[in-house]
Order: sequence, then C-alpha cells, then structure tokens
Amino acid sequence: MENNNVLKEELSLSRNQIFDGKKESYLSKYDESKDVIVHFVSRKKLNEKFKVGGVLDNEQSNNWKAWLYLAPVLVLMAIFLIYPLINTLVISFMSNYNYVTGDFDGFTLDNFGAILGLSDINGYRDNRLMDYGFINTFIITFLTVPLSLVIALLISVLLNSLKWFQKVYQVVFFLPYVTNTIAIGMVFSVLFDRQGIINYIFGSDITWIYGADRWVAMVPLCIYIVWSSLPFKILILLSGLQGVDKQYYQAAKIDSTPKWRVLLRITVPALSPQILYLMVTSFIGAFKEYSSIVALFNGPGTSTGSYNMYTIVYYIYDNLNTNTSLAAAAAVILFVIILIFTFLQLWLSKKRVHY
Repeated sequence: MENNNVLKEELSLSRNQIFDGKKESYLSKYDESKDVIVHFVSRKKLNEKFKVGGVLDNEQSNNWKAWLYLAPVLVLMAIFLIYPLINTLVISFMSNYNYVTGDFDGFTLDNFGAILGLSDINGYRDNRLMDYGFINTFIITFLTVPLSLVIALLISVLLNSLKWFQKVYQVVFFLPYVTNTIAIGMVFSVLFDRQGIINYIFGSDITWIYGADRWVAMVPLCIYIVWSSLPFKILILLSGLQGVDKQYYQAAKIDSTPKWRVLLRITVPALSPQILYLMVTSFIGAFKEYSSIVALFNGPGTSTGSYNMYTIVYYIYDNLNTNTSLAAAAAVILFVIILIFTFLQLWLSKKRVHY
C-alpha cells in the first residue's frame, strides 16, 4: 500500500514536470493489491526521457532497432513494388514509349483514350479492351466469386460435421490448389471438347471451347475458375469454423432452430472476418484472371477464333512488348478498379463483420 502511494506521488510529479499541466494522463487496470499500469497520452513529442516508478522509458530510444529489422523488407518492397508502380504510372502517360531504349515522344493522355475507345493513337483505335476485356472480366468476377464463396461455405459446414473422414476429405478438396494450373486446364479442355465426356454424358453436340461462341465458352471457363478456387476458400472457412463457440449451436439445438437459420444467423456472422478476407482477395484475383484463359483456351484468339475471351490482364500481357504505353495505361485502370472495389467492400463490411 505504501509503495502504491509513493508511486502515485512520483507519477504526479512526473506529469507536472514533463507535461507542464497541459497534457492528459490516466491510470488503467488500477488495483490496490497489484502493480499500477500507467499510460501517458501527449499531443507533442517529448524532448527528454522520463521515468515511471523508477523505470526508464526506452520506447523512443529503441526505435532505430525496429527500423533496422524492417530495413531488408522495406528495401525489397521499394525495389519490387513501389518503384514498378510509380514507373508503370509514368509510362502510361508516355507517347510511343520504347521499353528497350527508354525513348518516348512526350507525355499524353491519348493512351487512356485509345484503350477506352475514345480516341485514335497512331491512326489506330483499339476497341478490344472495351468490347471484350472489361465485359469478360466483370462477368468472371461477379459470377465466380459469389458462387465459389457459397459453395465453399456449404462444403466447409458439411466437412466440419464429419468427424471420421474429415482429414481425408480435406486432402481431397485441397488437391486442386497444389496441382499445376496448365495441367488442370488441359483436363478441362478434354472434358469439354466437342467429342469429350460432357457432351457424351448429356448426349449433346455443343462446341464448348475450340471455335465456341463467347457466351458458351464462358460456361467451362467459370466452372474451371470456381472449381480451382474452392480449396483455399474451404481451408480458410474450415479453420474459422473450428474457432466458433459450440455453445451457440447447443442453444440453437435446444430451441429447435432450423439448420438454414443456424447457418444464416450463427455460422455466417461468426465467419464474417474470414468471408470478408476471402471476398477481398477473391475479387482481386478474379479481376487479374489470366492463367485460366491460357490453360483452357490456349489464348483468346487461338481457341475461339477471335478476342472473345479477352480479359484486362490478357490485354496487358498482349501489348506489353508491342505497345508498352497502352499496356501500362490498362494496368493503371485495372489498379484503380481493384482499389475502388476493395475500399468499397471494406466500407460495406463495417456493419456486417463481427470480430
């Protein structure tokens, strides 16, 4: 008790000396039988070190160690993340940029106008991104992401209720995640071939891939994307289900609550942090869809006979060497789209996510 009184006198003296009576201080978790934990709040940086209960505060003096530990990561981020972002933004405004020599004819906004179909560049107007890239990318994103999340949630709930073969099923569902993307695409191209198993099972004669119509080709593409994205989502949701308090389900069982209501009222709110994480990362991945087009169609122009299956990222790769300025402008537009949707999801989730 006497030690606590002495400590309180020292704190009062330190507050008057350091903050000159203008700042705030408060005690938290104070208990007469325990040590006192003190938090100081100041609106300006302290010019001198101070002691609390005889202990010197070294928080400010040890900051250089934290920066030293972070230095390797910060250097790598600056080289491989920050510099490419800034460089891409600058190149997007360059006219006739040559990526080999670095020469360009000046800065212009025509690159953005050209890829958006608003203006010509060098006497050529490129409508592939407007006619195919944006539409296909948005269809893939808003169709595959919600569908894969719902399927992954249902599978996770079913797996969580299975106790005997849960580990075995986890391995089975996780196998596509560690399988080569091109190999999976080749399997799907065989399944959906005109002479393939799908047409044989349903007794149809539909051209799904090679020479297929744009909207017909979307069917095997979306199925492929949903199936290949399920393992990671199932893993995250299943790990989240392990941490849900079982008392909620026991109370629902006592009240004879229907299973669909338990799913919507207990499981989904309890998994809201994991669902938000998967939504954000899935939307980012879907907007950057590229490998599935190559794996399934061997490129949008070779399988369907035109640019029917073009996506934004495929447009970027297609113009990276031939017209780097247009590719950079498309990359900047894609970055802005992803940024807007990410912040929109985070804003909408403030009232829906429960931690």
